[in-house]
Amino acid sequence: MGLLSEGQPLDWSETKKYAEHVRRHGIEQFIHSWYRLRDRKSDDLRWGDEIEGMLVRFDHKNRKAQLMLQGVQLLAKLQKQSNDDKEDSDPYKSHWVFEYGEYMMEGTPGRPYGSLLAHCNVVERNMRNRRTEVDRLLNSDDESFMLLTNFPRLGCSQFTFPAHTVDSENSASCSLFYPDEAICQGHPRFRTLTRNIRERRGSKINIQIPIFKDVNTPEPFYDPSLGKDHPLCRRDHIYMDAMGFGMGSSCVQVTFQAYSLNEAVWLYDQLAPLCPLMLALTAASPIWKGYLSDLDCRWAVISAAVDCRTPQELGLEPLTTERYVIPKSRYDSIDCYLSEKGEKYNDIPLIMNADALNRLLEAGVDPPIARHVAHLFIRDPMVLYREKLDQDDTVDTDHFENIQSTNWQTMRFKPPPAGSDIGWRVEFRPMELQLTDFENAASLCLLFY
Repeated sequence: MGLLSEGQPLDWSETKKYAEHVRRHGIEQFIHSWYRLRDRKSDDLRWGDEIEGMLVRFDHKNRKAQLMLQGVQLLAKLQKQSNDDKEDSDPYKSHWVFEYGEYMMEGTPGRPYGSLLAHCNVVERNMRNRRTEVDRLLNSDDESFMLLTNFPRLGCSQFTFPAHTVDSENSASCSLFYPDEAICQGHPRFRTLTRNIRERRGSKINIQIPIFKDVNTPEPFYDPSLGKDHPLCRRDHIYMDAMGFGMGSSCVQVTFQAYSLNEAVWLYDQLAPLCPLMLALTAASPIWKGYLSDLDCRWAVISAAVDCRTPQELGLEPLTTERYVIPKSRYDSIDCYLSEKGEKYNDIPLIMNADALNRLLEAGVDPPIARHVAHLFIRDPMVLYREKLDQDDTVDTDHFENIQSTNWQTMRFKPPPAGSDIGWRVEFRPMELQLTDFENAASLCLLFY
């Protein structure tokens, strides 16, 4: 989901002016949090999942399935229900928030799971209750809350209900396939993020996914939505052009609270090698824009969907206005381990913000963590709110979280939030969503165990 601050979002030209301001104050906010919380210990192991489901409408007469654009409307009812029940001690209650698509909703447990193996017994039921909460608000005959990693016809003609016409000139993504109405209408973050990523990179999103070849696939295959002679049309590839193709897909993520800072970095390092394994085990998205692809998971799609790098940062042009050549998208695998024992396995070059690194080391932040944070801070902020520009670095963390929450890596190291009783956490992020609550619960319990 990311950081959902309230306020008036700035366009990219204004956001860019404040990028260094955000980075500088974000580092100071992290340092203040470090001093205040580095010795915090004795937090219980607690954990919880985030599941993003999709609203699907079935036209049985015409044998058609469409994504239903009612996320904000239904979310308001679910949140009201959750607030009305906030004194309820039911261990299966839920919490609901916005997600990128207007057809998406993200549900989490209303309270975290505990540290005993017995707590694995409630995971599936909690997920099932979440799905039931949504289904009660739907027409049971032709509407469903489905656990799909990707809607197979996303981007095809009339894939939403109601259907909308794309505006490839003036919309946030300028997409040929994905209308702005499919982006969440309940919070300005999502449309602003879409527009600012496109404007920062200086061009539309360009996602190219290899087509699966069988006896009925044209040889060669050229995406008919572009035509063979279009400069963006690649032989034997499916073309997509909007952030919504990636961020409009779903997943299941899990966050663990650690006993202490040291346990959190150890847990981060231990879980990191499992990321590609769990991605492969849960791969569930082989169909894109109505075509069977030669990939079986969303990772390459979502990585390209939020790739804000300019030609200079991609290494296609000499560095003149940019500071770094960056080898990866904002959405990609981790680049370093965080513990002292894990440092010897850091065998790939790490691009870092030198000013941020020097300030962190000067402040006494552990070197592996200082390098990790300095690596995150090579990025620009993508969404800024006018009301949030000036903050008290001793207590606020919005500038730090602005950069942190838009580095979408396979693992995320999460300091305790300001003003809460939550401890040091790590988030495991690569898994794809399965169709049933049992399968999703099994993936989480395997990871927990």
